[in-house]
Amino acid sequence: MDIELSTCFIAVDDHDKALAFYRDVLGFEVRNDVSFEGMRWVTVGAASQPGVDIVLEPPLADPGASAADKEAMAELLAKGLLRGVNFRTEDCDATFETIRAGGGEVLQEPLDQPYGVRDCAFRDPAGNMLRFIQPRG
Repeated sequence: MDIELSTCFIAVDDHDKALAFYRDVLGFEVRNDVSFEGMRWVTVGAASQPGVDIVLEPPLADPGASAADKEAMAELLAKGLLRGVNFRTEDCDATFETIRAGGGEVLQEPLDQPYGVRDCAFRDPAGNMLRFIQPRG
C-alpha cells in the first residue's frame, strides 16, 4: 500500500493576515482561493511539494453551526489550541531568522532536541503553533 499526505487544514480567523504570513513570510504559493456561503478557503503549499496542500479554513466551516459553537471555536483558536503543524527545513537557524524578521511570534528559539532534531516554533497570525524541524546527523 502506498499512502501519501495530500491535504491538511489550518484554522485561521483572518485569511488576509494568514496569506501575508504563509505566502509572504514562509514563501508558499497560493494554489486556490474559494469563497462559499460567506466563508473562505485558501490553499497554499511549498513549490517543492506540489502534491501536498495546506488549506487555510474558517475555524468552524459549518454554515449551520450555532453561535455558541462558533464562539467556542474562536476561543480555542485564539488560545492556539486547535492545530499544530510541523515543517521540515534544511537550516533551522536560517528559517528561524527569516520568520522572526517577517514578524512571526516566537515560541521557541532554535534548540537541539534529545530525539535527534534541531527545531524552533512560532505562532501564526491566528495562534496556531508551527514547528520547523531540521534533522540532525
